[in-house]
Amino acid sequence: MKKSWVLSIIMSFVLLGGVFAPAGSYVSAADDSTTTYSEDEYYEEVDTSEQEPIPTVEEEDFLNYLDQLDMASVYEEKAFNALGGGFYITSSNRKSVFLKLTNTAIPNYTKYVSKLKLIKPQNTELQKIHANLIKGSYTQLEGFQLAKKAVSKTTVNSAVLKQANAKIDAGRKISRSFTKISLHMPINLDLIYKKQ
Repeated sequence: MKKSWVLSIIMSFVLLGGVFAPAGSYVSAADDSTTTYSEDEYYEEVDTSEQEPIPTVEEEDFLNYLDQLDMASVYEEKAFNALGGGFYITSSNRKSVFLKLTNTAIPNYTKYVSKLKLIKPQNTELQKIHANLIKGSYTQLEGFQLAKKAVSKTTVNSAVLKQANAKIDAGRKISRSFTKISLHMPINLDLIYKKQ
């Protein structure tokens, strides 16, 4: 037992001695012709910081436009969240749908449309795209108002409800065309993601 203990202490000193006094230090101390190593000789300094691309005027307009849309979309989101992504109207949930439309969905969607009307893009292509977005959103608002009218009485007016659904669908199609058109704009997407 004592032999193994003594052996482990000796091995520890040998191993630790290599760490405290590396063999190379004795050799370089004895030799006067040591060479110095400089990283500068072999590596050149590279700037690793990412350079942000400078946006063009069109890209800057588009980014400003997206910022303004983002501020307006808060109201659109509140309106759609109130409706739960769609609704099936029956005589039992008619009153609940009416209250959601009256108290939350229509007021918030009205604010959304009015905020959209305040946005004035500088680029002519963006102006055309934005006009389609306003048209689609306003058509959906008219659909919500018709849906409210359809459920305002104790019985659901199915003819008015069909008109409301048609308006909402037409507005969605126009709004989707906004998305398709805006995807064809020549914008550097790196700028959009860096801004977020």
